[in-house]
Amino acid sequence: MTIDEFNALDGDGATALVLTAAAVPTWASAVVARRPYPDVAALLAAADSLAEHWAQPEVDAALADHPRIGERPHGSGAAADHSRREQAAVGTAPDTVRERVATGNRAYEKRFGRIFLIRAAGRSPREILDELERRLTNDPATEVAEVADQLREIARLRLAGAFA
Repeated sequence: MTIDEFNALDGDGATALVLTAAAVPTWASAVVARRPYPDVAALLAAADSLAEHWAQPEVDAALADHPRIGERPHGSGAAADHSRREQAAVGTAPDTVRERVATGNRAYEKRFGRIFLIRAAGRSPREILDELERRLTNDPATEVAEVADQLREIARLRLAGAFA
């Protein structure tokens, strides 16, 4: 897709595309409302700026659409396809790493009441495991901020990928 094609989409179509990057409806609507964009860089800058203050409500909305790290996404569609690609490396990790990620996922969910979210794209399974174990030591407020940062990174990569 080109930026001109994105700018020409009707509101529902453009919003649906942005929602594949992060299931945060208020953000997606705000990104779409700023059209037309002169180029992809301007779109990404606006998306980043609008996501800058994501907090617990946005995290909760977006996490409803994310599988656990190390588990295959269920369903079909763009969001599931993104997750499959982003987490592909974890599926090929040694059994010990996959087991530790699964154990860490359970501990994280018990501690924070939500799934562990990390930008998996570009990270090795070991890096993901190390981050999971480190973030288990965060206090709840620090962790919400880290999850929001990771979610913004994921959204930016996914949105950029729609124009690749």
